[in-house]
Amino acid sequence: MEHTKAINAKQYLILIFILGTLTALSPFSIDMYLPGFPALAADLHTTTAQVSLTLSSFFIGISAGQLLYGPLLDRFGRKPPLYIGLGVYIVASLACVFVRSIDILIVLRFIQAIGSCSAGVASVVMVRDLFPVNENAKVFSLLMLVLGTSPMIAPTIGGYVTAAFGWQAVFIILAALAVLIVIAVYFLLPNTYEPDIHMSLKPGPIINNFLLVIKEPQFYTYALTGAVAFSGLFAYVSGSPMVFMEIFKVSGKVYGWIFAFLSVGLIGSGQINTLLLRTYKSEQVIYAALMFQVITGIFFVVATALGWLGLYSTIATIFLYLCCLGLTNPNTAALSMAPFSKNAGSASALMGAMQMGIGSLASVAVSLFSFATPLPLAVIMACTSFTGFLILMVGRKNVKNQPANNRKVTINAGLI
Repeated sequence: MEHTKAINAKQYLILIFILGTLTALSPFSIDMYLPGFPALAADLHTTTAQVSLTLSSFFIGISAGQLLYGPLLDRFGRKPPLYIGLGVYIVASLACVFVRSIDILIVLRFIQAIGSCSAGVASVVMVRDLFPVNENAKVFSLLMLVLGTSPMIAPTIGGYVTAAFGWQAVFIILAALAVLIVIAVYFLLPNTYEPDIHMSLKPGPIINNFLLVIKEPQFYTYALTGAVAFSGLFAYVSGSPMVFMEIFKVSGKVYGWIFAFLSVGLIGSGQINTLLLRTYKSEQVIYAALMFQVITGIFFVVATALGWLGLYSTIATIFLYLCCLGLTNPNTAALSMAPFSKNAGSASALMGAMQMGIGSLASVAVSLFSFATPLPLAVIMACTSFTGFLILMVGRKNVKNQPANNRKVTINAGLI
């Protein structure tokens, strides 16, 4: 594309960093307050399981919000909807500081998510705007390098901040982070898309656009495969505070370090993916990674049920599982977006909504269990992997045998 011809190495790194930061805002909002679950439960006079519902409401908010921002990003360009979303996020984050009820916090986290998902949708669309289709998988892998700093440092910082200043300080830091992102977007991120004045925001055309996206075999195969397989990560994030801090009795600070270590698997495999793509196609990487993810999930269930796993072996098993996700996610995202050029915002929003919606179901499922052992978490993680693999096997038969970067889907943007 013309954009990439004009981008030098320094500009390229700046773009990757800003897009990665946009992608990481929602995960940072998820990971940073995890060590504060016990303190939140104590201050709000509730249980850790109830606090985990604030995580589930965040996932649901992201899922719903992405469907909202997709058409807005196509109609008004990339930046204006992004500014509005980040503004909502900042206000909601500051409001979380003053809550005295778990129910109010659940609602505020939903609103916070509605704001944050503007960043996630915009970053995916801008990758499609700025870079050639055949480089998208590599760019998404690079974004995972920035994205990966969230689970590496957010829980660790959150643990120390909570211990020193209380869980409220976490939300103040998140609001400040969003302010810095707004500044970076305004001054450093180019306008990557001209507003489509013919794009209707009436329900009829918007629904028709989403239906056309869903009907594309390459989209529904890889978007659904990626969403279901990746929901195992949501289950892990929701269940890990209970597994490590309640079952294995580690402190909030130690939990932060464990979470950071496990994230290395997700980040590292994402970077290995860029090397694998020099030799293998994205489709091949997805198949191999998902198959190993299924094997790892089954082992997790069996070994936990038989009492084979202690703290360190549980960490090792989850590490392998996350390595598989680091390989599948960039490739499923790239193949899902490949058929779309115009109105990529709708495709990105739908893909994100599927991922977060299914992920929120996995998160809620985890919160329904009382954890005496990690077995409920292991079962949910194994089921998501196996289901994702089945979807891939069935769906890829319907994908046409032609290069993804030669296939385009034009979406109706007309008025009614």
